[in-house]
Amino acid sequence: MSRASRTANELLLGEWACLGVIAQKPSHGFAVATRLAPTGDLGRIWSLSRPLTYRAIDQLVGRGYIETRGEEPGIAGGPRTMLRITRSGRAALNAWLALPVPHLRDLRGELLLKLEIGRQVEVQQTAMLKEQRRIVDGIIRGLEKTVGDDDIVTAWRLESAEAARRFLDRLD
Repeated sequence: MSRASRTANELLLGEWACLGVIAQKPSHGFAVATRLAPTGDLGRIWSLSRPLTYRAIDQLVGRGYIETRGEEPGIAGGPRTMLRITRSGRAALNAWLALPVPHLRDLRGELLLKLEIGRQVEVQQTAMLKEQRRIVDGIIRGLEKTVGDDDIVTAWRLESAEAARRFLDRLD
């Protein structure tokens, strides 16, 4: 999806992850990149390289979702630019956190990221989880109607959907 064709609410998952990190407290790009590294707390769910993290931050600044707020001395090198979420960034993040994930294939990345960021920024997600369960139940009903004895792909999707339902039940 090109930058020009995306609307204001159509952020990439990495951009949402960066916004979620900065929503917790003002931060600088290196700290955001550390949390989104494969070994970081959010990077375990959705990781970004340092260059992609800085690109996502630039996108968020360009959309007015985060803004720069001064500098702090860097440990090695020059000063670090501090970033904080804006009112419109907070509204966009809260709206995104309230939306269930429509596709089964996106539960592992997007839903887990929403749940963890929601927990960290203390956003109530009960209604979203209820709607997510309704969506997964619908997927299961549809798959049960179409799975055949030799249809391994649909059988796999059905097993994945049932595992997702068990996960959602565990959260309830």
